[in-house]
Amino acid sequence: MALSLSRRRRPEDAPYWPGFVDAMAQLLLVITFLLSVFIVAQFLLARQISGKDSVLEKLNSQIAELSQLLALEKAAKADVEQNLVALQDDLGAEKTKNANLLAMLQSENQKGTSAGATISGLQTDLDKQKSISSEALARVELLNQQIAALRRQLSQISALLTDSETRNAQSEAQIADLGKRLNSALAQKVQELTRYRSEFFGRLRQILSQRSDILVVGDRFVFQSEVLFSKGVAELSPEGQQEMLKVADALRELEREIPPDIAWVLRVDGHTDTDPILSAQFKSNWELSAARAIAVVNFLIANGVVPNHLVAAGFGEFQPIDPGSTEEAKSRNRRIELKLTER
Repeated sequence: MALSLSRRRRPEDAPYWPGFVDAMAQLLLVITFLLSVFIVAQFLLARQISGKDSVLEKLNSQIAELSQLLALEKAAKADVEQNLVALQDDLGAEKTKNANLLAMLQSENQKGTSAGATISGLQTDLDKQKSISSEALARVELLNQQIAALRRQLSQISALLTDSETRNAQSEAQIADLGKRLNSALAQKVQELTRYRSEFFGRLRQILSQRSDILVVGDRFVFQSEVLFSKGVAELSPEGQQEMLKVADALRELEREIPPDIAWVLRVDGHTDTDPILSAQFKSNWELSAARAIAVVNFLIANGVVPNHLVAAGFGEFQPIDPGSTEEAKSRNRRIELKLTER
């Protein structure tokens, strides 16, 4: 009987599991290699952006120093030109005075020998004026040389400024290109987070689809407080712990799938109704809503969820989803919301 059963065993019953495991291992190696290449590229890109910022700061500092030097040189040139004008005015006045002295000498010579002493004195004055005129001309020549030197310096400064502006424009173009690449990378990360968020909410919908008191509102899962807590209490009920265990399982799977370079958190928001809190433990609805959110976070951490991926927030009664004042509206407003978002 055993021999006949062995003969009738079909080839399809041969083990195929080892080949499937090998294929999955190779796929994981390829994914790990691609993630490593992406992380190295991100590091090099950040380093290049930092280097460009440093070079741009140095260029801006050099431009400021050159601008100050140019302003000083312009001020010195203006002073030299003013001195030159003053000296030219003095020279013209001296020439006029000399002409007047010569005219006076000629007049005195015509008067005769009685004016000899006067002519001698005037000649002496004339010699003095000629000496003063020579000194003035020498000063004018020196000022002209200084002006020529200043013009050469201004030409050099202008060339340096032009070169600096060219390099600055090139640096700005490179920075703009790096900014575009960085924005593209950030947009890709947001798209990846959106995909993982859709997968996470898809799993939770499958897990919690049998419950009518757990709703999906936009990008949030809404748990009525009665599912998780007793009235006025911030400790998870046994039924609430069972529901949160399902969420913790889905989160642990999500943590294994999302790459570590994507910054994400699950935000746990606590909300209450408008009824005043009547409890010695909590002084306001703020404290009750925050304590309930913290209780959910602590439970998820205790069941293996990484604390870095969790945020607790309390909103009290100030973010209702139903503005009504009926008991049904208050019941809807007493809730815990889960939202997967960026950190």
